[in-house]
Amino acid sequence: MSGINTPLGQDRKPARRPSPGFLSLGRIGLVIAGLALAGGSYYAAMGPENIEKAEIPVAADAPADTPATDVAADTNPAQPDKLVRARPNDGANVERQVMEDGSVVTKFTPKGRDTDGPVVIDATAQNPQDPRMADLPDAALIEETPEGKLPVVAADGTRPVDRYARPWSGARGTRIAIVVGGLGLSQTGTQRALDRLPEDITLAFAASGNSLFRWMPLARRGGHEILLQVPLEPFDYPENDPGRLTLVSKDAAADNIKRLHEAMGRMTNYTGVMNYLGGRFLADAEALEPVMQDISRRGLLFLDDGSSTQSLSATYAKAFGGPHAFADVVLDQEVSKASVLKKLDELERIALRKGSAIGVASAFDESVDAVAEWARQVQGRGIEIVGVSVLADVPN
Repeated sequence: MSGINTPLGQDRKPARRPSPGFLSLGRIGLVIAGLALAGGSYYAAMGPENIEKAEIPVAADAPADTPATDVAADTNPAQPDKLVRARPNDGANVERQVMEDGSVVTKFTPKGRDTDGPVVIDATAQNPQDPRMADLPDAALIEETPEGKLPVVAADGTRPVDRYARPWSGARGTRIAIVVGGLGLSQTGTQRALDRLPEDITLAFAASGNSLFRWMPLARRGGHEILLQVPLEPFDYPENDPGRLTLVSKDAAADNIKRLHEAMGRMTNYTGVMNYLGGRFLADAEALEPVMQDISRRGLLFLDDGSSTQSLSATYAKAFGGPHAFADVVLDQEVSKASVLKKLDELERIALRKGSAIGVASAFDESVDAVAEWARQVQGRGIEIVGVSVLADVPN
């Protein structure tokens, strides 16, 4: 009871000070022994003989029942042990070699993937460009010139017509290619066409158009195959003048080639060249020959819009081994949606009879609307819309 009258806190015992023997030799010994035991366990788990046997981690999205497999093994006793291990969903093959001194060398090499994932850029692949990279020109297919970046055949033989072509199913059913040209001349018209036309429609950009390096990436990222539309001399030239880049039959071949290259340098990633007008030029053998030779040797197709019955383009494309195509129907000689739809019906009948057909149109609002409406319906009738390069004739 004596503590009742004692003021609070006055009977608190002094705080206990650490014992001077807290870090005694015994305790230090225990700590050292524990560290030694942990280090030994880590070495046993990660030593060279166990690294060789370690499983390769499975990718986060890999199924749990996808085991690692030994792809190849080197059993030659004169060589260091080698083991290649891979999982179907991994992005690389992993090869580990145990060297004579016991060290381990690990080698990672990429393997193909059919699923979404990182893109391996290969500028010389003999197949169409990855859609995710479609707005970027492949360096192997580009020649730097004073006129700009011109298309060329790559060292391994890959051509722009192969690399920039729109992929298709490969089925041998009825196929139709629709080419809408004159893009780049009207900014609002070009934007409208890109917004409304489905990706399997081929787009042709006028060499004299504006902002082609702005429109080309949009078209390519949208899935379209594209062409460059080059102005050629019509019969009523100069009253009907296609523009400053027009190739003229009376001019020297060097002058026409220079203008052709200037046109080619205005954008990249196109599969070929299409004429704009050109009745007189296409019928002039002396003027046309060097132009078709240059187009063919650069690995481009030539699409003739079929407006000139005297055209010699097919003759020279065959002579120089260049891919070539003729349009079967000009869809908008009469510019109205109803008329274009009738022409599309005609094109469809030609395709059903021949197996394939090509239609060309200009980027008038009426033409764009008609082609967009027809394209939504035609695939339900068993017809595949393909890029124009699919239907080009390729000489042996």
